Amino acid sequence: MHGALHSPRDFDTCIGVGETGGMPPLVRIGTRASRLALTQTGHVAADLSRLGGFETETVHVRTDGDRLTGSLASLGGTGVFVTALRDALLDGRCDVAVHSLKDLPTAAAPGLTIAAVPPREDPHDVLCARDGLALRDLPPGARVGTGSPRRAAQLLAARPDLVVVDIRGNVDTRLGRVAGHPDGPGDLDAILLARAGLARLGRLDAVTEVLDDTVMLPAPGQGALAVEVRTADLADPTTPLARALAALDDRPTRLAVAAERALLARLEAGCAAPVGAIAHLVGARLTLEAVVASTDGSRTLRHGAVAEARRAHVAPPRPDASAPDLGAAASADHADLPDEAMARSLGAQLADLLLEQGAAELAPLGPGA
Repeated sequence: MHGALHSPRDFDTCIGVGETGGMPPLVRIGTRASRLALTQTGHVAADLSRLGGFETETVHVRTDGDRLTGSLASLGGTGVFVTALRDALLDGRCDVAVHSLKDLPTAAAPGLTIAAVPPREDPHDVLCARDGLALRDLPPGARVGTGSPRRAAQLLAARPDLVVVDIRGNVDTRLGRVAGHPDGPGDLDAILLARAGLARLGRLDAVTEVLDDTVMLPAPGQGALAVEVRTADLADPTTPLARALAALDDRPTRLAVAAERALLARLEAGCAAPVGAIAHLVGARLTLEAVVASTDGSRTLRHGAVAEARRAHVAPPRPDASAPDLGAAASADHADLPDEAMARSLGAQLADLLLEQGAAELAPLGPGA
């Protein structure tokens, strides 16, 4: 039976399906139980089933981020949506975990491997506003909801006359808070969301503006998924699961997010920090642009960089948020580095430049941030 998706089980941890000596009779895929997470996981399950010729079972995992209330920053940010899924993998209670890649801590998890990064959705942030308004049309004092310090800081940098309201909840709950929406209180003029999540849920009708990179850079890894497994399960690359994961992996997406996450790691910034980054791979050319902002948006620092087959260049500082000048201010030879190492090196170089230019004085960076 190919491509079967069994009914999910709703428990605090994944439920084992018998002993798993060798290839299990089915692949158990751990996921958060939100509508968005289940939709994302459903796509991954269907792809793995098609590529590997095995059945899959989706099992629900409740994470700290699902249980607790309060802002993302107050919850600690990094790892709040991930730890329970990783524990279930390590305990052998599920075989695969699907994460929103932007939620993953940048530090590697011992015993686990990101085995596949599927093709990325459009990573941009979007505005969902009343009356079809764009960002420039919102009146002074308009109330805009977001739970992301990164979005809040960049919004205030572009429109310091707006009022940011901290919000949590699933996509439908957030959309219900926009004035004129029939299914909620309508106490906000607009909200900010990731376009990728709305696309996966079929809710792009709610978007009134896709925010350009010059206005708002996305979170590192935004729009991408990470499919994580036990490292030991990849020891034999010829198993159906290992082969399916290899086929699902998208090289351009993996390299782009490797650069973005390397920058985040070098900055020692958690996923709740006001740091945005986006990388693109076109042919042999990998570009990376990043921004670090003060939490109130009053100050921003933005730089771009590019890496090609054998050389990487870091762009000079820019006084404004216009398109990045990718001219060479510094270079490093990457002749002997594999592609992913080159991407990580590019991210680290750009982070170093940001730190040299005072990023740590702008934003809460470092281990205790």
